[in-house]
Amino acid sequence: MDTPPLSGSDSDSDSEESLVTDKELQDAFSAGLLKPGLNVVLEGPKKAANDVNGLKHCLAEFKRELEWVERLDVTLGPVPEVGGSQPAPQNQDLKKAVDPEDDFQREMSFYRQAQAAVLAVLPRLHQLKIPTKRPTDYFAEMAKTDQQMQKIRQKLQAKQAAMEKSEKAKQLRALRKYGKKVQTEVLQKRQREKAHMMTTIKKYQKGFSDKLDFLEGDQKPVARNPKESAKGQQLKKGPSAKRRYKNQKFGYGGKKKGSKWNTRESYDDVSSFRAKKAHGKGIKRPGKKGSNKRPGKRTREKMKNRAR
Repeated sequence: MDTPPLSGSDSDSDSEESLVTDKELQDAFSAGLLKPGLNVVLEGPKKAANDVNGLKHCLAEFKRELEWVERLDVTLGPVPEVGGSQPAPQNQDLKKAVDPEDDFQREMSFYRQAQAAVLAVLPRLHQLKIPTKRPTDYFAEMAKTDQQMQKIRQKLQAKQAAMEKSEKAKQLRALRKYGKKVQTEVLQKRQREKAHMMTTIKKYQKGFSDKLDFLEGDQKPVARNPKESAKGQQLKKGPSAKRRYKNQKFGYGGKKKGSKWNTRESYDDVSSFRAKKAHGKGIKRPGKKGSNKRPGKRTREKMKNRAR
């Protein structure tokens, strides 16, 4: 796309300005005002003149002799610290005492200096009968409109609602995590109780235990020391639950083992003693080689032949 040519008036004006400029530069160069090179040569540093009389004259022009009420200026040091007996430092001492790089110390010095000014000025204003409190019907135009303040209020409310929502979500997550932990502990406790009940049932079936409290939910607390549980089992006396169950089902036949052992009463009782039995004079019973033994076959045949 071709650009349209410039008008004659614009080109003429640019050429005239450039000619004027070139002519001025040539005149300056011929007069020796321009030096060769890009650097500008300075003749020398400027000397500052301390015109004290001129400064006092300028100060007297705008200085006005006004009353203190119109000026309200006061120059004081910082108020002394609470409980401190040291006087307030002066300006030179204050510069040495306060580190300007310490933000907190610097702001505290400003605050204490403002306190000292208030304590000194308020009684003076009260003497001059100048009110220092805002009246109840005081109205001042706000720097910002009500619409803008309403937007700011809505923004603050939205931000506060978002923070509350985030905090509530955080609490819900914490409660959910705690509930899951409690649920896991309850399940583990149930599993331990179930395992303990199964172990107690097996002991009862095998006759190692005779208590049925686990059926009612009153479980025996587990002994802290395994030696205590072993001692407790050793100290048990009497027949086991299995033995009592069999005695109840089949009847109790009495004691068998050791029933023929002598006791003190049986040893002292001699009413059943018989001398004939004791010395072999009683009735003799036939032994294994008695006369009633049947003779053999050949002996019987011989006996038959003799009889013939």
